[in-house]
Amino acid sequence: MKPLIVLVGTFVGALLVLRLIQGSFQTAFAARIAMAVMLIFTAIGHFAFTEGMAAMLPTFIPFKTFMVYFTGILEIAFGVGILIPAFRPLVGWIIIAFFILLLPANIKAALENLNYQTGVYDGPGIVYLWFRIPLQLLFIVWVYFSVVRS
Repeated sequence: MKPLIVLVGTFVGALLVLRLIQGSFQTAFAARIAMAVMLIFTAIGHFAFTEGMAAMLPTFIPFKTFMVYFTGILEIAFGVGILIPAFRPLVGWIIIAFFILLLPANIKAALENLNYQTGVYDGPGIVYLWFRIPLQLLFIVWVYFSVVRS
């Protein structure tokens, strides 16, 4: 829920600021700014909630703590990359693949009732997927239209 609030809040704010500065609504640019901010926001979670996020990873993935840190760094790089025109299309496709690859970890956490912030198994459970899966699809569509296609 927090990433969605960051995404939409930043999008509205960027849209208004761009309107004031440039005299027009630049929807795709505002959407890229919002996605960049959201990616950096979620990257912070990788460093703040490392233990819980490591528990989300499937058992066959080695070096879980390293992977959590590495994906946090990737998210920061993605956030920067979508704001650089020369890298934008490639980074957009990589982000879409990244979002698809993250879905199994979210499903595993929901099935196990894992609370990724605490690392304890008292999370919202399967009900979380009713929100998370559409949210993940929204992120993918957002990146496609504002980063890849624009």
